[in-house]
Amino acid sequence: MILDKDVAPAEAPDLTPKLLVPKMDRRTMLLGAATLLGGSATAAALPSVANAQTEEKAPVSMSAALAPTIVASAETAIVETGSGKVAGYIRKGIFTFKGIPYAATTESAARFQPPVKRAPWTGVRSSRHYGYVAPQAARAGWANDEESFLFTWDDGIQNEDCLHLNIWTPKINAGGKRPVMVWLHGGGYAAGSGQELLSYDGENLARRGDVVVVSLNHRLNVLGYLDLSKYGDKYAASANVGMLDIVAALEWVRDNIAAFGGDPGSVTIFGQSGGGGKVSVLMGMPAAKGLFHRAIVESGSTLKVRTQESSQKLADLIVAELGLTSATIDQIQSMPYAQLLKASTDVMRKHNPAPAGGVPNFRRMADMLGLSPTLDDKILPAHPFDPRASELSADVPMIIGTTLNEFVSGINHPEVELMTDAELETHVRGMFADQTPQILAAFRGRTPHAKPFDLWSHIAASTVRENAIKQSKAKAALGKAPAYLYWFTWQAPVLDGRPRAFHCSEIAFVFNNTGRCENMTGGGPDARALGAKMSDAWIHFARTGNPSHPGIPIWKPFSADTVPTMIFDNKTELLLNPDRGEQNSIAEA
Repeated sequence: MILDKDVAPAEAPDLTPKLLVPKMDRRTMLLGAATLLGGSATAAALPSVANAQTEEKAPVSMSAALAPTIVASAETAIVETGSGKVAGYIRKGIFTFKGIPYAATTESAARFQPPVKRAPWTGVRSSRHYGYVAPQAARAGWANDEESFLFTWDDGIQNEDCLHLNIWTPKINAGGKRPVMVWLHGGGYAAGSGQELLSYDGENLARRGDVVVVSLNHRLNVLGYLDLSKYGDKYAASANVGMLDIVAALEWVRDNIAAFGGDPGSVTIFGQSGGGGKVSVLMGMPAAKGLFHRAIVESGSTLKVRTQESSQKLADLIVAELGLTSATIDQIQSMPYAQLLKASTDVMRKHNPAPAGGVPNFRRMADMLGLSPTLDDKILPAHPFDPRASELSADVPMIIGTTLNEFVSGINHPEVELMTDAELETHVRGMFADQTPQILAAFRGRTPHAKPFDLWSHIAASTVRENAIKQSKAKAALGKAPAYLYWFTWQAPVLDGRPRAFHCSEIAFVFNNTGRCENMTGGGPDARALGAKMSDAWIHFARTGNPSHPGIPIWKPFSADTVPTMIFDNKTELLLNPDRGEQNSIAEA
């Protein structure tokens, strides 16, 4: 086994936590709060942390040392798909394919329409580099040096022909039946891609777990979620075509992944932030039923989606901003994307303002997100987890969790470390009004020595954790497949520890990419050991539906009475209802 510290930086990657301090710009908000929403093997078969560290020190043979890192030729890594042959490459024993089209272009007349299959091609299609990413607004985060240092985004090239996916696998063709792990990127429903973060690279996870890893791009923002259904039958699905893109990708996986060594009967969908929201929504989509068998939601628990009434009101405002009417609506399929983006951004700036203090309150996320999945009579007939979990996915086990600090950290703002008690009270009052005294008392009670900014960070992240608990409770109430709850509390050591357990920080650990993401993690032994534990848990869950393995305590399924929570930190432990007082204090706020 080759650990992530020994792997050179990937050719792609990155994601986005759109800002983590009280003050956020509009782009950061849309791509942060509104963008917020990003088998049979036994446990003994999985590598343990100890084994991983032992293998790291194993001597390297002369033949291995002289072998090329990458092999890319006309005679290797060739796979036949339903649309034609694709050529990838081999990197340190892992077959890699990038930019494979899973559906046709969504340009011109295909705008706002459900995805359709790609026409077959002849010959061999080179699939060695990431495909186009979905059109989206420019990233504001590049203006912040510390944030750019941490995330080192790869924003890719935008184009409406963006329905492509990427695959990492230990073996192709007659390669057996490996669990398949399909990653859904963050960035809410407005931004992001399958390559934007270094942590998204699937090579190390595929190698460590002998699994097949898939990531993908899909339509976003105005192109993926503008509800034009009242303007004619041809636009009936327009409010949810971004989600239908993901369904099309899962159908492609079902039909083609066996040729890449994967088992179409053992598919896990997992995602963070907006990706976790997409996982949540797929749990309630009839078209997605049977296309996945396990699900993981990281910092993106979505209970409700936008109602059709509110979605159509937003669409009407955007249509009017574009100067269109019912009679001229078809012009929207040929307008430059920049014009559509400007109109939608201007409308949401006026009618969908950022939350007070710049901190997203997950309780009102459905209305805050703007262009996002919408209730209708067919594609998404009910909220996925409110007032109860969807029966459509009752037999799908879940892992659900959050990070300790989420959107409020010291990234870009060292001055927040000097926050006073008076400033703390002002921030909390802006979010919770008259409940502030009780909330402060509860949070101080659990962490009496925490300084004011840490308390504010914990309080600001509490509704993210609250939604994760509610989602777990709704899932467990069905009495069928279990839910497993976690809390990632590991504090990033870089930048004097100011990032804390920030939004997106757990992804590198899940993918066993702590070395690849050393700007975030420091790349040290503590990070590497925790990455082994977390990635093994995700791998074992993908194989068996149970995340427990020898490297961590037994992970008990969620119970509303005891709220068992796996704490991922230097000391990984299972705690029962660890923040009951804090959660009770915000319950009525």
